[in-house]
Amino acid sequence: MSTTPVSESTWSFPTRRMVAPTHSVAYLAPAPVAARRSSPAGSRRAGRSFQDSACRVLNVAVAGVAVVLLAPVLALIAVLVKLSSPGPAIYKQPRVGIDRRGSRGPESVNGRRSENRGGRIFTIYKFRTMRQEAQPDIQVWASKEDPRITRIGKVLRASRLDELPQFFNVIKGDMNIVGPRPEQPRIFQELSNELRNYRDRQRVLPGITGLAQVSQGYDQSLEDVKRKVDLDLEYIRRRSAVEDLMIMAKTMPVMVFRRGGM
Repeated sequence: MSTTPVSESTWSFPTRRMVAPTHSVAYLAPAPVAARRSSPAGSRRAGRSFQDSACRVLNVAVAGVAVVLLAPVLALIAVLVKLSSPGPAIYKQPRVGIDRRGSRGPESVNGRRSENRGGRIFTIYKFRTMRQEAQPDIQVWASKEDPRITRIGKVLRASRLDELPQFFNVIKGDMNIVGPRPEQPRIFQELSNELRNYRDRQRVLPGITGLAQVSQGYDQSLEDVKRKVDLDLEYIRRRSAVEDLMIMAKTMPVMVFRRGGM
């Protein structure tokens, strides 16, 4: 007589237990939580990418307009340089540019050490301001009384007009109008050994002018370089298209009144 109740409870109780885990697995799905956690970082990267693109478009647009408007001036300066002393009107020199490897470190993708740990080497263009027989690659702190500089070269350097051919570097993608000034590979290596944060400047494209150039004159010592590095890193932290426009505007008085150190 007691077999029937026992049989009913035995079959009904396991049925209720088998259904419960099915609902609990669906309820605890964690995917939406992970997606929500990653969104702030993604938004910051998107914002930084937008600022970089805006800066690049602005710099290329200004450089293109400048080349067209200043074409007669560029031609006249080239003729004056040729007449002032023997040699080419345009001086070319290797410089260290942006390091696009980001956080990958000194090792290249295939495991071999990269030949250039500072950034991509490119050729910079300037109007020649020194005698052809001079040795501009030898490190000498720049000064207004540098005996290697020609007569027309002094005028070009004082007014910063010797930098005008670098608009072509901007259009090519080697530089921006605004950014840290690029250095020669050998000097770059020496300064990197002296200053721990010097390589941090390579996170952005180098520039014709920059916050350091409109704020300080030519380097006369390592202390001057340190101050300029601090200004370069400050610019990188707050970099934007508006900041670039402000520095471009500040560059004009530097050229007219012959101060600063571009």
